[in-house]
Amino acid sequence: MERTVSFYTLGCRLNQAETALIQRGFEREGYQVVDFEQPADIVVINTCTVTENSDADTRRLVNKIGRVNEQARIALVGCQAQIQQEKLLEMAGVQWVVGNAVKMDFAEMLRGLDDSRPQVIAPVIKKGSFKIPYTGIDPHHTRANLKIQDGCDFFCSFCEIPYARGRARSREFDDLLREARELVAAEHHELVLTGINVGTYNFEDKNVADVITALEEIEGLLRIRITSIEPTTIPAVILDRMAARKKLCRFLHIPLQSGSDEVLQKMNRRYTTKEFVDFLRTAEDKVPDVCLGTDVIVGFPGETSANFSQTYELLRELPFTYFHVFSYSDRNIARSKKSVDKVPKEEIEKRSQRLRELSARKRRTYFERFLGQTEWVLFEQQKKEFWSGLTDTYIRVKAKSDRDLHNQFLPVRLEKIDNQTVIGTML
Repeated sequence: MERTVSFYTLGCRLNQAETALIQRGFEREGYQVVDFEQPADIVVINTCTVTENSDADTRRLVNKIGRVNEQARIALVGCQAQIQQEKLLEMAGVQWVVGNAVKMDFAEMLRGLDDSRPQVIAPVIKKGSFKIPYTGIDPHHTRANLKIQDGCDFFCSFCEIPYARGRARSREFDDLLREARELVAAEHHELVLTGINVGTYNFEDKNVADVITALEEIEGLLRIRITSIEPTTIPAVILDRMAARKKLCRFLHIPLQSGSDEVLQKMNRRYTTKEFVDFLRTAEDKVPDVCLGTDVIVGFPGETSANFSQTYELLRELPFTYFHVFSYSDRNIARSKKSVDKVPKEEIEKRSQRLRELSARKRRTYFERFLGQTEWVLFEQQKKEFWSGLTDTYIRVKAKSDRDLHNQFLPVRLEKIDNQTVIGTML
């Protein structure tokens, strides 16, 4: 009898990359992968624990599965599974709680597991470089995630990811190149470099700039995009590569978290606002039209109205295209949970809304500079009469065409802003 499995991913691009790899493992073990909405023998949820909302999302998914697919055995894997273990096992329908150290091998492990009782499998995450035995070919997406790094040594006071993911470690250089070639051979024309702290990649004598250099040599690869990267870890040569307009996208997502030096110090961030501003101005000068995104945490314990005003003004002045705005929430292991000077939730929401509105205005201003210009778009999918895709500067473009544009790399003249997208005309 054929065994079936479905998957659901919460959280970051690294989780997306790992879900694709875990799925390959199940396929090699003979499982048929079905859509999450369909009945399945096993449902694998790759969890996230960055915010309390992430934790709540896991609970909602487990409850939903219990209502529509009550025969399914649920596996909760990943970050929340690594930290919350026994608590997750108490949820109805959960058969396995699998930590980050072994989740990539979960399909193979199932052969020898006693499934007569729910169980936690979450050993300590070991240090050292790593390899990945599978290739994360994802038939549902044109752009592929390439995991090059895992873990973090920074221990920001609001974050429990170093406890969920372990210390920083890097993927073996030849192994990541092997997967990259196989992804390109499967017609993934853009690779997104993923990790917890990708800028700290360090295997033998190779750093993240060396990874990009090697990837640029792969025939058939059109674009390389760096996912979120810490400001203190970006080699200067990366800006030169972007400016050269070869394969590295003119895109940087650099978490600021706060525009107040006082708050940054409490967060245990490793830079001052001046250092951050200096780098951003350098990026703006070196890379014409670079798309610059950031993360901001609103309502960190002790954040005063003056602190928030500093953040608002800095974000207004800097050449950011957009912000991801996160409302602060206590994390169980994070040091900031012990702080007593918490900001009221109503105030956090009010401040967050102001930043979201500012972000929307800045995104529109950035889009306006491209109107009338021709940009190359990697098309991904069709919705109604429009095909949708991205420029290298992370502008979502939609255009009408009678042709099948899936995974096509084509020039488009950008003509009109439509909310968070730009409407273009095929050339």
